[in-house]
Amino acid sequence: MQACQAKDIPALIGLLDPGAVAVGDGGGLVTASFHPIDGAESIARFFADRTLPGRLTVRERTVNGQPGLVAHVDGAVVSVYAFDIADGRIRRIWAVLNPEKLRPWKSA
Repeated sequence: MQACQAKDIPALIGLLDPGAVAVGDGGGLVTASFHPIDGAESIARFFADRTLPGRLTVRERTVNGQPGLVAHVDGAVVSVYAFDIADGRIRRIWAVLNPEKLRPWKSA
């Protein structure tokens, strides 16, 4: 998360498997990438462009048995991320942005 907030693209790429894939679920209620994002560099740039300095708080959590993050903007849960990690690198990111699916995370 530090690399993302610092917009450190090389550091982010180093955390990701070269063939990594990120998918988002906005449920048609909020904006999410319509198609999966493929490749470490594309994913790194996508997430680095979406940081909100001073407004974004991220907490490490276990999400569906996987390492994950819960993101808050101005105190409200806005997204939950689960990561599939292999050989020390993230190879898949699942992002849930659908507010209806975030209700269980409101106190996370």
